[in-house]
Amino acid sequence: MLSLPDFREKHIVVSFPSEGQAISFKNDNLIIKDGDNNTILQTSCYRIFSVIIVGGTTLTTGIIERSKKFGFSIYLMSYGLKPIGVWNSSAEGNFLLRQKQYSYSETKIALSLVKNKIHNQISLLKSVRSKSNRVKDAILSLESYKSKSETDLKSILGMEGIASRVFFQAWFEELNWKGRKPRSKIDITNTLMDIGYTYLFYFLESMLNLYGFDIFKGVYHQNFYQRKSLVCDLVEPFRCIIDRRIKTAYGLNQIQEKDFTHTKGQWFLKIDQNKKYSQWIVSEILKYKEPIFQYVQEYYRAFMRNKPIEEYPVFEIIPKE
Repeated sequence: MLSLPDFREKHIVVSFPSEGQAISFKNDNLIIKDGDNNTILQTSCYRIFSVIIVGGTTLTTGIIERSKKFGFSIYLMSYGLKPIGVWNSSAEGNFLLRQKQYSYSETKIALSLVKNKIHNQISLLKSVRSKSNRVKDAILSLESYKSKSETDLKSILGMEGIASRVFFQAWFEELNWKGRKPRSKIDITNTLMDIGYTYLFYFLESMLNLYGFDIFKGVYHQNFYQRKSLVCDLVEPFRCIIDRRIKTAYGLNQIQEKDFTHTKGQWFLKIDQNKKYSQWIVSEILKYKEPIFQYVQEYYRAFMRNKPIEEYPVFEIIPKE
């Protein structure tokens, strides 16, 4: 298993073929060159955690072989930052872990994940300096939801849905918030949330693959064909990372309407803006790479050892100074 000291040396590589970038290898070093054949990145394959490629490209046997040899995953995204596919490097053959996954039928972990998510939503709202009545009321409402002890998945799902609506209405109240509509791109904020959550999803997926989880077998989200339910589960406590960064980006004037196109009621990020927006989103996720690593590691150990739910990990977002 990958240790924390080793993981500290790992990083995510993002390449943009739409800008003429090309990936090659030399002596087990990954090299990215621009359209003028200038080297813009060179790094040892030993230090790569995952490679994300945005835009049209061709995967060669060279990059696939090195992915297996050095244990990094490759994620493909469209020019519009939509997920296309993945070549995973995972710990194969952990059948004891998967046996436990397939036999687990309780709801304690699901409730814990949702409460962790609500806890971080409360933390974000409490960080608002000048709290409106809506923000104050939202904090009280979320505190009440966090104290509930639902025992069936349907009730837990309902609790999470209501809590999220309350949170977003308060958190984005200054942005003419219309509601969270995944993949519908009804406004710029929803479009950026889709993008940010996708990068976060990929990062959690790579973490879970380190231990050999069956990422399609969840403990909270229902199991559907080809849905990575376990990743959907464990990403929940970390969504606050993206929620806060988007609001911060508005405050820093990093989000401009001119960077998007509006077509048939949907907002799309322009291709030439992919790199700029991806940089500040991925950089924010990487600020939490160690806490996320430790969370998944502790989750694995707790699950394998049948520990009580009180000993499962809890993620707490770092307060802004």
